[in-house]
Amino acid sequence: MSWEDNREGSYATGGFDGTLEPGTRPALLIVDPARAYADPECGLYVGASGLPVVEAMRSLLAAARAAEIPVIVTEVVLRPDLADAGVFGRKVPALEAFTRGNPFGEFVDGLEPADGELRLTKQYPSAYFGTPLAAYLTSLKVDTVLIAGFSTSGCVRASALDTMQYGFVPIVVADAVGDRVPAIHDANLFDIGAKTGEVWSLELAEKYLVELAR
Repeated sequence: MSWEDNREGSYATGGFDGTLEPGTRPALLIVDPARAYADPECGLYVGASGLPVVEAMRSLLAAARAAEIPVIVTEVVLRPDLADAGVFGRKVPALEAFTRGNPFGEFVDGLEPADGELRLTKQYPSAYFGTPLAAYLTSLKVDTVLIAGFSTSGCVRASALDTMQYGFVPIVVADAVGDRVPAIHDANLFDIGAKTGEVWSLELAEKYLVELAR
């Protein structure tokens, strides 16, 4: 079952069929667009499926800039001993790719934050945990957050959940998020769409931004 089917069957009959309407003051959150996910030399590599995801992120970023909405791009920067990643670092040793100075932690070309955009450093999956993101969005009167990045089942999902919990409408752009295993990617989009926020195509997200810019 794909994420598009999340309104059908037992989820819908069980009451998981609500819809969140986007607001008029969105921001774009790109979660960890790091070389680690796009480079086959890294253990975090998501495979060939990551190439179209990167292109979709670039397209979405261009649309967000054209619409002049706030853009936030996150990065993970950790100590060499992973102590600042706590239990997360012990559970996922592959996070060593994000130790300070490691080239795998650098942004994929074309996804670097520009001047005036927020470069947000984090140590845990959610873009909100231990960061000023919620306060930043609130100060800008943001009501909706478009979400792209890596990986769907990890940092994207955690950030989408916290987006909802902080009171913003989360919209995960399906074409612009990726994971290692297609079934895991689809299952997480399914669940996000049922319980947390909305899951949109890149085409729909870009149409939304174009209409806002008029």
